[in-house]
Amino acid sequence: MTSTTNLSAGLTAEHRERLMRVAHEVSFEAGTRLFEEGRRADRFWIVRTGTVVLDLRVPGRRAAVVESLGHGELVGWSWHFAPYVWHLGAEAMSPVRAYEFDAEAVRALCAGDPEFGRAVACWVGRVVADRLHASRARLLDLYAPYGGGSPI
Repeated sequence: MTSTTNLSAGLTAEHRERLMRVAHEVSFEAGTRLFEEGRRADRFWIVRTGTVVLDLRVPGRRAAVVESLGHGELVGWSWHFAPYVWHLGAEAMSPVRAYEFDAEAVRALCAGDPEFGRAVACWVGRVVADRLHASRARLLDLYAPYGGGSPI
């Protein structure tokens, strides 16, 4: 877990412990849809084991996979930003064990403790920025002349 966006690197031990107090363990079979683009974002997950893919609807075609997430990674960030609607869809590609969090409960914790709220906001923001950067690099590899997805 070397990513700066996973839970262990994204929050201090104290903030992780506080967040984990409201988590509960869940399991998903391969092929289970966790959420659908455009629907209400009322929860999120941290992957313990397995793989979850994020996908984007493409009219007239199958959903396009845009990211693959594994151990320690956040699944879902739309819960943190109004209007709390999923921007993508998500599916378990293998059996998945995860920690699940109720978004409203976590937002209430954040509102009640500004330091904790700022830490969570910074963590979720880093996840969004990291995924945006990765998507940009993939697009450059696909469409830029001679590649170009690697920063120089």
